[in-house]
Amino acid sequence: MGSTTRHPLLCRLTALFTLTIFLASQIVPMPAAAFIFGGVTIKDEKEMGQKFDIMVRSSMPVVDDPEVRQYVGSLLERLVKAIPPQPYAFKATTILHNSLNAFAVPGGYVYVFTGLIMNMDSEEALAGVLSHELAHVTQRHVASRLERAQFITVASLLLAVAGVAVGGSGGGALSAGALGAGQSAMLNYSRMDETEADQIGLQYLIAAKYPPAGMISGFKTLRQKSFMSGTSVPTYLSTHPAIGDRINGLQARIATMPPSVQNRTQDNKHFVRVRTLLWARYGDEQSALQRFSGKDGLSAMGRGIVRSRQNNILEAGKAFDEALAAAPGDPLVLREAGIFHFRKGDLRRADGLLREAMRLDQHDYMASFFYARMLDESGKQAQADKYYEDVLRHVPEDSEVHEAYARSLGKSGKSLEAYIHLTYSALYANNKKLADRYFDKTKGLAGGAPGNSQFRRLENVYKERKEIWDKN
Repeated sequence: MGSTTRHPLLCRLTALFTLTIFLASQIVPMPAAAFIFGGVTIKDEKEMGQKFDIMVRSSMPVVDDPEVRQYVGSLLERLVKAIPPQPYAFKATTILHNSLNAFAVPGGYVYVFTGLIMNMDSEEALAGVLSHELAHVTQRHVASRLERAQFITVASLLLAVAGVAVGGSGGGALSAGALGAGQSAMLNYSRMDETEADQIGLQYLIAAKYPPAGMISGFKTLRQKSFMSGTSVPTYLSTHPAIGDRINGLQARIATMPPSVQNRTQDNKHFVRVRTLLWARYGDEQSALQRFSGKDGLSAMGRGIVRSRQNNILEAGKAFDEALAAAPGDPLVLREAGIFHFRKGDLRRADGLLREAMRLDQHDYMASFFYARMLDESGKQAQADKYYEDVLRHVPEDSEVHEAYARSLGKSGKSLEAYIHLTYSALYANNKKLADRYFDKTKGLAGGAPGNSQFRRLENVYKERKEIWDKN
C-alpha cells in the first residue's frame, strides 16, 4: 500500500527507456495501408492506451491510497461529464514522481504526477491542467499527427505515444533513435495543437463549473515552480516559449465572459486534504514541516507523519495527539494516527483508532489493510483474512497486500494459499526471479489439487506476465 521515492531524473529516464523499448518489442507490424489510407482507428488508440498503461504501472510507482485515488478519480469524472461523449472510458492514475506534470494518452488513460498536485494552489488550477490534457485526447492530436507522418506499424504508433506522453528531452532523444529524425519531428504537439488544447480545455473547465481562471493559474504555477525548483518542465511549456502569449490569450477570452462565470468559486477542502497527505508522506521533510505550522487537525497530522518519517517517535506522538484533539471525527486523521500507533507497537491504541476510521469511512481500504495487519499480529488470523480479502477487491494488484495476506495464511497453516499470494506479490512487484521460485513451489503444492480454481487464476496471470518478461 506504499511507495518509495526515487531520484526524479533517473526515474523519468528509466521509465521512458523501459516503455519505449518494451513497446517496440510487443507489436507485430501491420500492413502499411491500414494506416496510410485508413488512419489511426479508435481500436488502435484503445490498444495503444492499454499497452501503455500496463508498462506505466510496471515501471513507475503508483499511489493507491484511497484518499488520493478517489479524489483524482472524482476530479477527472467531473471534467469528463462536461465533455462530448467519447468512444472510451477515462481512467485516472496518480504516479509518485516530483515532476510538475500530467499527461493523457489515446484510449482515455490520464496520469497525474504527485508533484503536480503538491505544487498547485487550488483544485481549479489542477483541473485547468487536466482539462488541457483531455483536449489533446478528445481532439485526437496524437492520432492525427501520426496519420500525417504515415507511420505504418502499431509499434511505431506506440513508440510515438511514449515519446509524446512521457515528454522532455529524453523522450525526444529516445524516440528519434527508434524512429528516425524525420519521423520524430512529428511527435511533439504543434503550436496549433497546443492553442486548440488551450481553447477546448478552457471550454471543458467552464462546462464542469470550475472558475475559468484555473487554467491560467495552473499554467503560471507550472512555469514558475518548474523553473524555481529545477524539475522537468511539461512538454507543452518547454517546447513553446511563447506560453506568455497563450496565457494572455486565455485572459482575453475570460474577460469577455459573464461575471457569473468569471467570479465562480471552488471549494478546495478535499484538494487541501490530498495535498497535505502527499506533502506529509513524500515531500521534502523540512519544507513539509514549514507547511504544517497550523493548529488544525490536518496540519498536526502532517507534522505527525513527517516526524514519524524522521523516526522522531516522541514528537510524532505529540503531533498525532494534537491532531486527534483538533479533529476527533476526521477519518483520515484517525487512520494516520492508527497507522502510527500500529507501527509503534501500541496495538490496543491502534485497534480503537483504525476501527473508528473504518466506521466513519467504509471505503478506506488502507485503514482496513492496517487493521488486518493489527489483527494478524494479535494472533487473530481468521479475522484478519476477511479484511485482507476485502482490501484485495479494491487493489487486486497491490504487491504489499498480497505479501501480508500470504504471511497471515502461512501462520494458519494454509501453505498453498500462502504461496499463491506470495507469487502474486512477486508478480506485481515485477520480481521475475522470486515469482518463478514461488510459482514452482505453488505448482508443487497444487499437484494434488489440479482443479484448484485459485491456482488456475494464478497460472493465467503468471503466463501473461512471463510472456511480457520474456519478450522484454
